[in-house]
Amino acid sequence: MSAVAIPGQRVKANRRRLRLSRVGLHLFLSVLAFVFAWPMLYGVYLSLRPFSDIITNPAGPFSLPSTLTLDNYAYVIANSDMLRFFWNTAVITIPAVLLTLWISSMVAFAISKYSWKFNLIVLLIFTAGNLLPPQVIVIPLVKLYNAIPLFAPLSANGRLFDQFAGVILIHTTFQTGFCTFVLSNYMKTLPNELVEAAMIDGAGVFTIYSKVILPLCKPALAALAVLEFTWIYNDFFWALFLFVTGDKRPITAALNNLQGQYVTNMPQLAAISMLAAIPTIVIYLVLQRYFVRGLTLGAAKG
Repeated sequence: MSAVAIPGQRVKANRRRLRLSRVGLHLFLSVLAFVFAWPMLYGVYLSLRPFSDIITNPAGPFSLPSTLTLDNYAYVIANSDMLRFFWNTAVITIPAVLLTLWISSMVAFAISKYSWKFNLIVLLIFTAGNLLPPQVIVIPLVKLYNAIPLFAPLSANGRLFDQFAGVILIHTTFQTGFCTFVLSNYMKTLPNELVEAAMIDGAGVFTIYSKVILPLCKPALAALAVLEFTWIYNDFFWALFLFVTGDKRPITAALNNLQGQYVTNMPQLAAISMLAAIPTIVIYLVLQRYFVRGLTLGAAKG
């Protein structure tokens, strides 16, 4: 009887330990999720408080509210240029994402599906660009944008500085390396027989790229589109240094204009910050599965 009972006791003990480990894991993840969500939750709470309620309370923004209202959102929508700043963000983000995916997909196709002498070197060069801190090149880049009359038809003053084209170009440059690395690994998982069969049928290089390989990369392109949209939309660094005209700045850099020299209306700043976060939240909720897939995309090679 004891010999039979001992295995049963071990099974129960193992189940108990497994249950306790799962409870501990869920508790840890819940605490971690709350820590990450706390800034957003506090921003929502602060945006619902009147400014007078904060400045008259000794604890300031960390005090308990006497009332909650949506007046800050109504004021921001009625008296700010949010629509213009959102338009500026769209003018920068959408072309930068499309241009990045187009260039990186062509480079990844050439690297993964054709064997040539410098394909590995090209991949390393594109990937190494992501390791360069943007703070290192910001001063030379500003001087370069002011000195070289590049892409004159795309800018009013014949220069890239303080123009949408300059910000789009730098985003495309920095993001192409990551997308090339991910797409090249993804394309390597596709059978080479597809390319060989298309070549036998007389298809050219661009036809193979656009008609055979690119349609099969839709999951990878969708995941990268979500990631790139989030990263470029949330950019503050390049928008701050490459624009001197406040009306041209995207919504993230425009938030900096709301800070006063002596007093800052924190509830209104929190309200416009919450409104600025809506597009990325919507994109994430709608394309959540692509976003999560994009975190591990290209981790395995075929």
